Amino acid sequence: METSSKITQKWMLCTFGSFISCFIFLLYLKHNNEAEHFRALRHAMYNVASSLDASFFSPGNLEILKPRREDEGDRIQKKSKNKCNIFEGRWVYESKKSPYYEAPQCPFLSEQVSCQKNGRPDFDYENWSWEAHDCVIPSFNGRDMLKRLRGKRVIIVGDSLNRNQWESLACLLYSTIPPSRAHLDFSSGFYKVFKAKDYNVTVEFYWNPFLVQFDSKNAPKILRLETLDLSSLHWQGADIMVFNTGHWWVHLGKFKAWDLFEYKGRLVDELKLESAFEVAMRTWANWIEQNVNLTKTTVFFRSISPEHKGQNGCYNKTQPITDTSHVTHFSQPLMEIVNRTLSKMRVPVRYLNISKLSEHRIDAHPSIYAKKKGQELMKRKLKPPERFSDCSHWCLPGLPDTWNRLLYASLVLDHPTDSPSLSHFVS
Repeated sequence: METSSKITQKWMLCTFGSFISCFIFLLYLKHNNEAEHFRALRHAMYNVASSLDASFFSPGNLEILKPRREDEGDRIQKKSKNKCNIFEGRWVYESKKSPYYEAPQCPFLSEQVSCQKNGRPDFDYENWSWEAHDCVIPSFNGRDMLKRLRGKRVIIVGDSLNRNQWESLACLLYSTIPPSRAHLDFSSGFYKVFKAKDYNVTVEFYWNPFLVQFDSKNAPKILRLETLDLSSLHWQGADIMVFNTGHWWVHLGKFKAWDLFEYKGRLVDELKLESAFEVAMRTWANWIEQNVNLTKTTVFFRSISPEHKGQNGCYNKTQPITDTSHVTHFSQPLMEIVNRTLSKMRVPVRYLNISKLSEHRIDAHPSIYAKKKGQELMKRKLKPPERFSDCSHWCLPGLPDTWNRLLYASLVLDHPTDSPSLSHFVS
């Protein structure tokens, strides 16, 4: 009996030693983000543990058998069977949450969006976080995104609102690496580039507010609806493409950019705006279908960023619009054309639908805390000030960081445990 007891004790000691070894190995796997192996091994360990005599474990040892708290990755994966709509949700104020970066960290932020530098006294607009209704949206992780983008090229093409997004994304990534390990060229208003040297990642911006070709150097100024902008020669081969257009199409009267359309080989003036926009969108869609390699490239189209003009606009607004039913219907006909165009395309294009969630952020515009012609609006004491407020662009840090968080989330939610290879991100 004594010999049998010693054998049993040795067997249990051996089993416990094996259990501890597995636990250490489990931590190693978890640290290295091998989630599939982690879950499988954890399940096996629980099965082994349940077969052992409960009296073998002390209360302290029992603690390690408790299932770990459900972390963000688990909650994301829990909803993966039912595709989460990350664009439907609500804004939540988090007073203790700091923005992802501080504006002085990024010397390339334009004066147009550097609200604190231009004298804005409040900070609350930086502390609102977007939460989806039916899943957890991962926080932006600059280092993880750089790993996922290793060796890849991102292009952002469009108007000044997409430049707003480029500045945000470049700053989100730039602030995670030593400045000496980045290359920046932001001197031109038409082309800007950020490169993370150690990851061989480039993020480029091409200014083209119409996507199609706009001849503004000569009179009359011509918008060529069936010819893509010349910068499209440089778009080819990018791994992620983010496009937008819309704002310049609705600038009418003295703010209208073009004099004539070129359509079907003729210069025309009498062409309904929505018809012209739809022709231009079809021109862009045809280029995407002819030039995008589905095994390499993921294409996004960002919806129209809402303006908050009219009445007092965004002047002196420091809180979001809390009425959940609030809808401005800004450029609704153009948005419907975009939806219709994307739905007919053979190449899948992801719709970065930021319009509705941005409509409530009337507090996040530069307002008078911007610069025009090198002078701060607030110091020019223009009257009435609300008339001169910038209620189109967005302060940084600020709302465009959420746009990029959703861009990042759209990749992570699809493949939360993938290796950093964007070739897997294509739908």
